[in-house]
Amino acid sequence: MMIDRKRRTLILGALTGCSAWLASRLALAGWNADAFHSKDITSALKGLLGMESAETSERIQIKAPDIAENGAVVPITVETDLPDVRSITLVAAKNPNPLVASFEFVDPSVTPFVSTRIKMAETADLIAVVQSGDKFYQNARTVKVTIGGCGG
Repeated sequence: MMIDRKRRTLILGALTGCSAWLASRLALAGWNADAFHSKDITSALKGLLGMESAETSERIQIKAPDIAENGAVVPITVETDLPDVRSITLVAAKNPNPLVASFEFVDPSVTPFVSTRIKMAETADLIAVVQSGDKFYQNARTVKVTIGGCGG
């Protein structure tokens, strides 16, 4: 009787572990590793968004410190009043892998707003690319980093 209970617990634990492993594999299946491992901005954005260029727009506001004392933790906020926003993508121009993050908005009623912390290797432009409908817009802001976050 006691052995049956332990065996059921073991089998249940093994099935739960396998389910968690399978779920994590499925979640990573949608991750575009080639774009995030790309070494230049153009191929990263083309690989992730399929875009070649974006129009500069002042309707994209980037809030970030002028001087980041620690490049390992740079707080940023991006918001826009562009209509039908589908995604906001963040690029740190001089990072070894410049594509930092991409956020997709599946519900059009959601306010297009992103707030996160990123690593920046050195002083560089922080670029926000917004997909609004079928068009791409971008804006940039220079952040001066005094202590590097990507290896320094």
